[in-house]
Amino acid sequence: MAAASPEIQKDLLELMKDKTPRDVRLEFRKGKYFMASTSGLCKGYKQANLMIVHKDVAADLEEYCRLNYGPMALIFNSKPGQFNAPELSYDSDVRTDVAAYNVFVNGEFSETVPDLLKFGDQLNDFCFFYFGCSFSFDEALLAGGIPLRNLEQENTNVAMYKSNVQCHGCGCFHGNEVVSMKPIPKELVERSFQITHPMGDVHGAPMHIGDPAVIGIDLDRTDYGVATKFHEGDIPVFWPCGVTGLDTLKSVKLPLAFTHRPGCMLLTDTPSTKPNPNPAPEDLPRVVWLSDTPPLASALSQATMDKIKKLETAAIEDIGKRQIGHLLVEDDMLKSALSLSHAKSVAITTGFPVKLEGDNIFETDGPPGAIAMATILQALGKDVVLVVDDDGGLLGWMRKLVEMLVERGVLSKAIPLECYPPAGQSASKENAVSFLTGQDGRTPRFDHLVAIERAGVAQDGGYHSATGLDKSVKIGGIDALFNAAREMDRVFTTGIGDGGNEIGMGKVRDRVVTHIPKGDIVACITSTDYLVCAGVSNWGGYALAVALALLRLCPIHDRYRRRAVGLPPTEEEIQSIMAAIPRVDKEGKVLEAMVELGFMDATGEVKMAVDWLPFYDVHANKIKEILGDWS
Repeated sequence: MAAASPEIQKDLLELMKDKTPRDVRLEFRKGKYFMASTSGLCKGYKQANLMIVHKDVAADLEEYCRLNYGPMALIFNSKPGQFNAPELSYDSDVRTDVAAYNVFVNGEFSETVPDLLKFGDQLNDFCFFYFGCSFSFDEALLAGGIPLRNLEQENTNVAMYKSNVQCHGCGCFHGNEVVSMKPIPKELVERSFQITHPMGDVHGAPMHIGDPAVIGIDLDRTDYGVATKFHEGDIPVFWPCGVTGLDTLKSVKLPLAFTHRPGCMLLTDTPSTKPNPNPAPEDLPRVVWLSDTPPLASALSQATMDKIKKLETAAIEDIGKRQIGHLLVEDDMLKSALSLSHAKSVAITTGFPVKLEGDNIFETDGPPGAIAMATILQALGKDVVLVVDDDGGLLGWMRKLVEMLVERGVLSKAIPLECYPPAGQSASKENAVSFLTGQDGRTPRFDHLVAIERAGVAQDGGYHSATGLDKSVKIGGIDALFNAAREMDRVFTTGIGDGGNEIGMGKVRDRVVTHIPKGDIVACITSTDYLVCAGVSNWGGYALAVALALLRLCPIHDRYRRRAVGLPPTEEEIQSIMAAIPRVDKEGKVLEAMVELGFMDATGEVKMAVDWLPFYDVHANKIKEILGDWS
């Protein structure tokens, strides 16, 4: 059924623009303005979505709301047969005070009606659930200088979409999150997040910013509401939406149930929450852009951002006087951590040979940082694989190291290992794509690839040590994986290095050539989306691991990562995260195991040192600095 005509919508807005919510409810109660949208009405007051179900399933719906508070922001639920909502309005009648209602029979949409009176005494056995609506913060957005394109567009309803984000089920209730979309100028996206963040009872802050495909949305195919026109420079910003309840009802097949018609809200007499003009750093959201094409952003608190910036500073300390500070890409550690926080599956690679002859020829820098990152990623519930080549026997040594650490209780679970290039093959674009996409040849196996202290190919096609020695004979071309990943949609890459000759340094190759000794020879040409530079590469891995823990414990980021469904980490989950972060005793045991297996310091000696620096005199103190208050 079509929406109210533009004429009716225009009359409603003009005649009711200065009226109170009660005045408008009384007009709806008379049957006027059937199916008109309440967008733009009664600014400064909360509007409510409705979900009306039989009392037998009301307890399950209440828990479903708790588990999915972003879209199902419950602000009042009634007793059976209670038609008013005294906590929200003075004399409302939920059966008549909405411009249109949708009726569902056995989960199928049946009809849109102007009121529910014809259902008579049946409604005495029904409970009425009221959810906050994002229309409630329109006034605050406008006051903050945020243009609302749907209001500019003849005061139409917002565009709403069914996302691929699954709500957490309870009893018979399950379904996907429905979201509303507002096109926002890029320079105002952070401000719109900050304005709506305190308004959790009316859906609060956005659940996604940018690339709609990430949440399974095609902007040209609205599921509810009216398509909204974009202006140049606008970014799609998605908020949780109460129409999630309507979509849920389609899935649960209740014999009889009701909702408001999307866009036709119950107007309450309750003022909207006002934005906090001076929030504490822990409660001040910051938006960070992870990519420009397509645009994609994440969010965290100012306090957490400040802590991660300190990690970046700690990791970049140039104790070895290698000029690594010239290679720093400011905030790339922050961006990498945010991207990894959103990832479901991660591949990590490492490995740099010190010598060309001998049994174990590999150095102690790289594997500890890789294991530290893998450990925290596992604690965060992500699938992690260590990917190494076997040209110099690295696969076998890494497998022995992981087994030893599990046996000694340093690792609580094993980290899977895979080999690339495949046995008997050289690296190529074709087998790199095959490795990254698995059986169907299309779907990426990993959301993010990380290289830490992994030798990267130079301009001449060789792999060089910091002194310019060509070590290509002992190094497989894992660069091919990163080059292939960079051409895949929504797959991100991070490089961690300390000398300019590692995978990722192609992002700053010109700086490597200018500032690093023999940079013209050793500079890696393989670029990554994010580059983490460190005084010692392990430090970059430790810092990134701690950054990931900080993000999971940041309420603003955690809600955004969860897409505003689900619950914050439990105390048990927090303890698991804290147990997974790198600590001096644990990292000391990792290095001890490596020394037993013959891994070498950069000097070529098998000892408790990394990059010429003794572990307990230097690295232990750096780990404590990175841990900060957690040390």
